[in-house]
Amino acid sequence: MQIKWLEDFLMLAQERSFTRAAELRHVTHPAFGRRIRALEAWSGTALVVPGSSPVRLTPAGESFLETCGLMTRTLAQSHEELQSIAGQQAQTILLATGRTLARTIVADWLLRLGPLLQNSPLTVYTRTLHEAVTMLEQDEIHFSLIYHHPAIAVRWDARQFSYVQIASDRMVPVSRANPEGQARHSFAAPGSVPYLAYPHRMALGRLVEDHLSQNPNAPRLHRILECDSADAQYEYVHKGLGVAWLPWSMVHADCKARRLALAGGRNMEVRFDVRLYRAKRRLSTAAEEFWRRVTER
Repeated sequence: MQIKWLEDFLMLAQERSFTRAAELRHVTHPAFGRRIRALEAWSGTALVVPGSSPVRLTPAGESFLETCGLMTRTLAQSHEELQSIAGQQAQTILLATGRTLARTIVADWLLRLGPLLQNSPLTVYTRTLHEAVTMLEQDEIHFSLIYHHPAIAVRWDARQFSYVQIASDRMVPVSRANPEGQARHSFAAPGSVPYLAYPHRMALGRLVEDHLSQNPNAPRLHRILECDSADAQYEYVHKGLGVAWLPWSMVHADCKARRLALAGGRNMEVRFDVRLYRAKRRLSTAAEEFWRRVTER
């Protein structure tokens, strides 16, 4: 059954003339008649009294007329709603990233992109590295903002995806500072150091664990906690619970103010890049403008 058949039937019921209804529907008289017969075949009964002039509907036709009107109005309303949703989606920018990057780099973007986001809102999905990559590969989002380091390198199809490097940062081991501004938990002190770790499924966790496993000068660490939130780790460090590796971009102000202190030297740092990935095909107008804004130098 086709929607145009319902619209034909409503027009016929209104005009009570095949000729006039066919003209208003912009089809030939024979074609209009075939469409009415096709609707009757679908319904399994006659809807129009044969040979009547003006056209009269059968009892089944009169009963179907109300249903036909309701169906066409509902479909029209649904179509308008779908078009509205499609228009909104076309203007929405979709990005997947990790929690820490959402708190740092994306937060900075929100300040820079205020006018753009007034008409093209940004939807941010906080996901694991693997999930952020998969969402872009499956065309569920426009962009993936992820860490890049040999320990967590992702194999992208260069024919389909491109990237731009957004930033460089480093993970540093930090501790709450004592009154003298020194690390309360220092790798230079004897004994093991309470260690606030990330789970291995997190990109940050793999970065740190890979670095420690290959570093001959790795300190003795006593793993007392595992948490998948850098924000929570930041709070735990402030409370003096132990040492955590946190992005320098997150803690440099605290270190300068001597609220936090580095627990180890430069050989304990893990340097990494932040990359923004996208598909090479043309994106929506809003997404292309977002890309242009965040990648311009």
